[in-house]
Amino acid sequence: MKPVEWLGDSLARLREFPREAMREAGYQLERVQDGREPKDWKPMTSIGPGVQELRVRMEGAFRVIYVAKFAEAVYVLHAFQKKAKSGIKTPMKEMAMVRERLRRAAEDYEHWKAAQRGEKK
Repeated sequence: MKPVEWLGDSLARLREFPREAMREAGYQLERVQDGREPKDWKPMTSIGPGVQELRVRMEGAFRVIYVAKFAEAVYVLHAFQKKAKSGIKTPMKEMAMVRERLRRAAEDYEHWKAAQRGEKK
């Protein structure tokens, strides 16, 4: 099972979800850690390859954006409550932040790969 790496304030934001929504998000992330798909998700190709949005619909609409394509971990890039109506896109400022966190996850993965090969970076 892959560990979860929480980038930025993503864990703190997830902990702000209502109790049942937080538990469901945690369960779905555990499925991802185990190599399975979450129950409700969609690809976020506009952010980058392999980025997915886990959707939780309990006591509102909640989202967890993550990338699981790296061998060493599932990186949670962002967690938030969706307040806009269906069809409204995530604000550009938040998208830029998620892209930056994806870049950091990719760098972390490169360091991990180098360490596996015994290289110093």
